[in-house]
Amino acid sequence: MFKSQSGFTNSLFGAYAYDPITKTLRKLREAKGLSQEKLARLADVANNTIIKIEAGKNQNPTLDTLKKIAKALDVSVDDLIK
Repeated sequence: MFKSQSGFTNSLFGAYAYDPITKTLRKLREAKGLSQEKLARLADVANNTIIKIEAGKNQNPTLDTLKKIAKALDVSVDDLIK
């Protein structure tokens, strides 16, 4: 997959999808004053998980992962994926 600067992802099949979690996660994390490492510890997920989600390299995190991150940020999963 190739991510353009506009935030759209081009898969090998030519489909385009906006990946809102990438920007939203970073925005929420920074608003709380958390580093990627600190958020990973609070959410009990691997630091690499946070890095990959924010970089757009993990576009399909598990629901369990999303719940843990949302809880650590004190937001709903819906707010996280908007």
